[in-house]
Amino acid sequence: MIKLYGIPNCDTVKKAKKHLESIGVEFDFVNFKKDGVEKASIERWKKFLGEWPVNKRGRTFKQFKDEFESASDSVKIKLIQENTSLIKRPVLEKGKSVMCLGFDLDVYNKLNE
Repeated sequence: MIKLYGIPNCDTVKKAKKHLESIGVEFDFVNFKKDGVEKASIERWKKFLGEWPVNKRGRTFKQFKDEFESASDSVKIKLIQENTSLIKRPVLEKGKSVMCLGFDLDVYNKLNE
């Protein structure tokens, strides 16, 4: 099953959800704000991305930038879990396999192949 992780009021997440629905791809939506995020998920996303899965252009990152950049890995994970708006979104997974962080039309369109 495909999972789409994000925040419901995020414009990019809305666009991703709408696109998946328009191409007939079924998915479960996981709301960071309501459901939180597991340490294992953050680590999996970091491994996929090659860096911490944070939105460095976002307002929340700017608020925590100095604290985040000087923190240990365990503190970074805690900061991300406590401030889920830090996460680059949406996150698209199939099973436990990360497919995309952010919205990439090519990746999303291949889901129907």
